Amino acid sequence: MLEPAYQADVVIVGAGVAGLSAAHRLTSQGVTVAVLEAAPCVGGRMSTEKVDGFRLDRIGQLLSTAYPELRLAPGLDGLVLRPFAPGVLLHGDGRHHRVDAPAGARSARGALHAVRALASAPRGMPGPRLVTASRRAASRRATFRVLPGAGQGTVSRAARAAAPLGGAVDQARLGAALTRFSTVPVERLLARPELPAGQSLAARGLPARTIEGFLRPLLAALLCDPALTTSSRCADLALRAFAGGRLCVPEGGAEALPELLAQTLPTGTVHTGVRVTSVSTTSVTTAEHGEIRCRAVLLATDAQAAAELLPGLRVPDFHPVTVVHHTTDEPPRTGAALLLDADRGGPVAHTAVISEVDPSRAPSGRALISSTVLGSPPSDLETAVRTHLGRLYGTPTHRWETLAVHHTREAVPAMPAPHDLRRPVRLLAGLYVCGDHRDTSTIQGALHSAHRAATAILKDLGAAGSMHRADPTPTAQAA
Repeated sequence: MLEPAYQADVVIVGAGVAGLSAAHRLTSQGVTVAVLEAAPCVGGRMSTEKVDGFRLDRIGQLLSTAYPELRLAPGLDGLVLRPFAPGVLLHGDGRHHRVDAPAGARSARGALHAVRALASAPRGMPGPRLVTASRRAASRRATFRVLPGAGQGTVSRAARAAAPLGGAVDQARLGAALTRFSTVPVERLLARPELPAGQSLAARGLPARTIEGFLRPLLAALLCDPALTTSSRCADLALRAFAGGRLCVPEGGAEALPELLAQTLPTGTVHTGVRVTSVSTTSVTTAEHGEIRCRAVLLATDAQAAAELLPGLRVPDFHPVTVVHHTTDEPPRTGAALLLDADRGGPVAHTAVISEVDPSRAPSGRALISSTVLGSPPSDLETAVRTHLGRLYGTPTHRWETLAVHHTREAVPAMPAPHDLRRPVRLLAGLYVCGDHRDTSTIQGALHSAHRAATAILKDLGAAGSMHRADPTPTAQAA
């Protein structure tokens, strides 16, 4: 238990992935750290509810194997990622349309090659393990296939032309665009003119049918923004990750990532059930333990909680997210695919038989279907979702059991244009802030903001002299 005395070089407020990742970077450099979390457990919004052997994510943000910080962040050696089937499955015009891997890194061969690169990273540069269901090689070209729906026969050439992606020429243009995304340097993406994502896609000459039928539902799943008001630079980064990696989830639920980070920190680093009531450059005050003195403070909470401790700190708008979990003993036959609604014919933006992606999330003999509703949910949510899922999967859903409905009003920080992807993490010497609200609203953004904050702290502490004094130095107390 913490005592009201000088206990650590750096106090980190918040034990989400950003705070825990920053703690790893600091402790690896010999800096003593205390992570204080008000909740009884770590993870913040990356939480997982356990119900009768099921593991149910509250938000269920998608990860990508192309996220650099999953490889660079220390403490993630043991993270196991479960990938969706390559590409996505679109439901449009009453049929399922498979969008396969668009480029080398998106093919099964390319994905496995990327995994080998992660596994062979040098010591100090750990990466997660990717568990795949199949090792079959796939084409290195973009491929788009139309799959007959339930009770349907062979799909005609006219039906193929009416696919959400448009005709063969439109599909080829889309494949070429995604291939370019997978290789273009990040610096070039960030240097492009900034517009709302929807306007930017149209300005690039992509057909409206391709945008509405594929890119809008895909970006809605990646950014939780079906209106595509997100900065085009953030959308470009999301498309780059999709084109260069595999969509995936942590094995065992979203909480597996923060729990792994917490477990691999030095014993006694993380303290839960500690409410911070005020902060300064040299101390934090807690409701349970009084003042805890330190040489630097890092706020790693969500944006709203950070602004309560530092009035005047910008609080963004948020995208609400509702996740509905169902179970059945007769799962839909979509395998491990991420299913998107190209028609936007109901409240569900995307859905998956998540137990096919990660079998550890459901008990044996049961299937877990997790579906995401973006924005404000309808008043008849349960009925509307069940009806929509019946159309999307082409199967009756009236016997499906609802396990949980998780609505998070402030789920994902909005990133409208113009958006600063590198908001300052150093407020002044001794006071820092990180989180997805300082970067991009993704797990990659949260981890990258922690990387930037830890670098700034190490630079400032290194300039201030020894880190192991009984009391903070006068230099560290200056604002």
